[in-house]
Amino acid sequence: MSKDCGNHGGGKEAAVRRICAAVIAFIIVALVTIFLVWVILRPTKPRFVLQDATVFAFNLSQPNLLTTNFQVTLASRNPNSKIGIYYDRLHVYATYRNQQITLRTAIPPTYQGHKEDNIWSPFVYGTAVPIAPYNSVALGEEQGRGFVGLIIRADGRVRWKVGTLITGKYHIHVRCPAYINLGNKAGGVVVGDSAVKYTLVTKCSVNV
Repeated sequence: MSKDCGNHGGGKEAAVRRICAAVIAFIIVALVTIFLVWVILRPTKPRFVLQDATVFAFNLSQPNLLTTNFQVTLASRNPNSKIGIYYDRLHVYATYRNQQITLRTAIPPTYQGHKEDNIWSPFVYGTAVPIAPYNSVALGEEQGRGFVGLIIRADGRVRWKVGTLITGKYHIHVRCPAYINLGNKAGGVVVGDSAVKYTLVTKCSVNV
C-alpha cells in the first residue's frame, strides 16, 4: 500500500510539473511573438501640430496673479499603416517657463485608426493662478514687448493595436511651443467682442 501511494503522489507531482512547463512555454512563445510583431511593424509615435490658439483672456494682476482663457486646436496624425492608437487618457494644459498656469482639460478617450487624423479643440483656463515672482516679472516684460511664449502640453496614456493584439499602456508627453502676439490683435482674427484667434501651425515634440 505504501509503495502504491508513493507512486500515486509522484504521478501528481509529475503532472503538475508538466502543466507548469506548458504554461511557461506558452507565455514565452506569446512574449516572443509580441516582440517579433513589434520589431517587424516598428510602430511610429503619433505626430502633433498646434494649429491655432484663440485668446479670450490673458490678464496679469498684482500680486502675481494670472487669469487666462484659451481655446487651442491640436491636430494628431497616426503615421502607421498597420497599427492603431488608443488614447485612453489625455490632459491638455498650458505652462510658462515650466510653471503650470492653467487647469488640465481632459480630452475624451478615442481610437485613431491607420493613417488617420484627429483634431481636438479644448479650452484651457486658469483664474487668479499664483505665479512665481521671477516668472511674473518675465511675463510682464514679454507682455510689454507684445510676444508671450507659452508651452501647450498634453500628457496621457496610449495603447497600440496590431490586428487583434492590444498592448499595455504607455505614457505620452506632447510639448507644443506657442508664441502668441498679444500686442497685435491685427495679427489674428477677432472672434466675438474681444477674443482673438492666432494661427500658429507649430510642430510639437512627442515622447512615448
